[in-house]
Amino acid sequence: RCAPTGHGLEVHPLLDGVSANDQVLQPEAQRWMAQRAGAEVVELASSHASPLAQPQAVAELIRRAAQS
Repeated sequence: RCAPTGHGLEVHPLLDGVSANDQVLQPEAQRWMAQRAGAEVVELASSHASPLAQPQAVAELIRRAAQS
């Protein structure tokens, strides 16, 4: 499997917010893509527009990613 290099991905864990109530991109597909990327999945009780519907949860996900 190919892994991106040169962008800090080798040393920083990946986090992926899955919008559990998404009707545009099925949550199962989101989880599959996150797993394929080797990311930790963070479930968001949100629709497709998670930054608008759950801004605090998305901000926390970004904070966690930045601190890791």
